[in-house]
Amino acid sequence: MPSNNSRHPEERAQRASRRTRSADASPSEIRDAIRAEALALGFDAVGFAAATLAEEARSNLAEYLRRGYHGDMGWLAGKADRRGDPRVLWPEAKTIVVLGLAYTPQDDPMEAVANPARGAVSVYAQGRDYHDTVKKRLKALGRWIASRWPSELKVFVDTAPVMEKPLAQQAGLGWQGKHTNLVSREFGSWLFLGELYLSLELEPDAPEKDHCGSCRRCLDACPTDAFPAPYRLDARRCISYLTIEHQGPIPHEFRAAIGNRIYGCDDCLAVCPWNKFAAAAKEPDFLPRAALTAPRLVELARLDDGGFRAIFAGTAIKRLGRDRFLRNVLIAIGNGAPRDPELIAAAEACLDDASPLVRGAGVWALGRLAEPARIVAAMRRRLATEHDPNVREELQRLELPEHVEA
Repeated sequence: MPSNNSRHPEERAQRASRRTRSADASPSEIRDAIRAEALALGFDAVGFAAATLAEEARSNLAEYLRRGYHGDMGWLAGKADRRGDPRVLWPEAKTIVVLGLAYTPQDDPMEAVANPARGAVSVYAQGRDYHDTVKKRLKALGRWIASRWPSELKVFVDTAPVMEKPLAQQAGLGWQGKHTNLVSREFGSWLFLGELYLSLELEPDAPEKDHCGSCRRCLDACPTDAFPAPYRLDARRCISYLTIEHQGPIPHEFRAAIGNRIYGCDDCLAVCPWNKFAAAAKEPDFLPRAALTAPRLVELARLDDGGFRAIFAGTAIKRLGRDRFLRNVLIAIGNGAPRDPELIAAAEACLDDASPLVRGAGVWALGRLAEPARIVAAMRRRLATEHDPNVREELQRLELPEHVEA
């Protein structure tokens, strides 16, 4: 499959634009011009697909929902009909332009997981919120198309009910790997996706084939065994889901495995061998902020709502909210070095937080770190005044040596 990149995308776009300004441009010329303009706007990958989805994609979605693998993500089930058929979402759609922006990290994401005193943030969230960047470019491309070939079109990022990864595979950008994410021969596992739905009928690209072979590195790398089978993800066990989508306390069975991951998890992406072909991302919006590459957990645990908003303004993390973020931070603190005085003080300070979600995570962290006498004192003092059932359960679950009485 020829590369979708060009050494001189701006020149290519100018030539294509001059050839196709007339209303009698052929569908092939229109398609070439759109591809060239998209590359000139900074997109790294461009593909075209018919506005249909294979029955396999719909049946996979139905089975995923039937098994409850979506967990708290009710929006997946609520709009399954539109997600499974692009023309239910927009009946006028004839062609879908699938576009990718690379966010390949400069460093190995697994290095951050090895430092328990600091938080590991998923690569995609270390820079500017990708929704803003992708949507801005999609709208620019949409305006350019509409100014040349007046027609209806719609712009979608992943907030809409669109099955992006199957569409990207149909458009030739990559294939869904065994970790269920898109894999590209050119960009590895590091592509943000967006789509333009067009009422124009253009020839689709050839779909990409699966190149995973017998490799199972992504499956073996998962800390929580979230893959019941290759190409199947149980989100309820996935660290990205647990730290981002899940609303309540994180289930006890996964807390130790989360380690110091405070927002998302890149393990299955980072170990993919196709990443060796991917050059580091050049998009300034996706370069990591210094405050998010390896933040100290004890400092994050002190954040109030204003401090949280100030640090994470313009990032995907801000949408999580301060309380759920501190829940994640305290789980990471509880996985730190036992008897560490800084970590213990950070956990203990959160026992008086206004949020029950934060208090409950603080109880768990303290129980993992502190000496028995300190745990007993905290439990006795707070059981008398704590009314939230989840926090009370955390207090009652504290594991103490048999010779220490509660």
